[in-house]
Amino acid sequence: MKTNPCPTEEAVIHSRTVEQLVAGKATSDGAGVKLIRVLTQSLQSRLDPFLLLDAFGSDNPADYIGGFPAHPHRGFETATYMIAGRMRHRDSAGHEGLLENGGMQWMTAGRGVIHAEMPEQKEGVMEGFQLWLNLPSQDKMMTPWYRDFPAAELPGFVTPAGVRVTVLAGQSHGVAGAITRDITQPIYLDIHLPADRRFTQPLPAGHNSFVYVYRGKASIAGTQIPTQRMAILANGAHADGVVIEAAEDARVLLIAGRPLNEPIIQYGPIVMNTQQEIKQAMDDLRHGRLAAETI
Repeated sequence: MKTNPCPTEEAVIHSRTVEQLVAGKATSDGAGVKLIRVLTQSLQSRLDPFLLLDAFGSDNPADYIGGFPAHPHRGFETATYMIAGRMRHRDSAGHEGLLENGGMQWMTAGRGVIHAEMPEQKEGVMEGFQLWLNLPSQDKMMTPWYRDFPAAELPGFVTPAGVRVTVLAGQSHGVAGAITRDITQPIYLDIHLPADRRFTQPLPAGHNSFVYVYRGKASIAGTQIPTQRMAILANGAHADGVVIEAAEDARVLLIAGRPLNEPIIQYGPIVMNTQQEIKQAMDDLRHGRLAAETI
């Protein structure tokens, strides 16, 4: 993390409350990679513009060694954040990179890309998250884009109370994140709270938001959030942000974004606005038009 000195203090007067606690669903994807699907398809409208959040973590190579062989995407963006491990990315747009401990890969699939994400380790822990962020209708067919952010290049800060924050997207306490988007305006923070500390983050009133606790326990407005639970935050008219508290050491993701309020039509790894666009994408895939090249 690239630490910024003396972050701007951002107070929250009225914290959002927890609308719902969600336990993710154990599943597998790719070539048998075991993971927890935290944000499922049934929550896409409620958490627009976010489409999916997967959490993966295991020290058993059998749970991850198969990786994610070549597969297509169209119509959205992916952010893969590695807590531990090594994953090699290759795609049909000619991009290649190695994602390692603490790093993030941001990929805009746009009109289409075929890519593969394969482990470059045969033992040890592999842990991280993949978040899918929808693209607005006018950008769904944009040129694909990709960037790797090593851990040392990700912006972050430490509050006077000792809370350590990595700003993956958006802005927090005066620190601009690695990624910004004008339309969806995502905020994506990895927050490490020592015991008996709190963290405040202003949120625009119209943003949908949620918190995922991946270490320890946290609380928001009196509601306890256990490990491996997602808390969907209520869109209260009077709330100006969120206050996250921890009685013990905790690590949480805070994710928020401006909803697109557009139809969401998903067919596996393709997300468009109409069934006709899905049919066109599948036809493009069959005839080699979805991406300019294949891996």
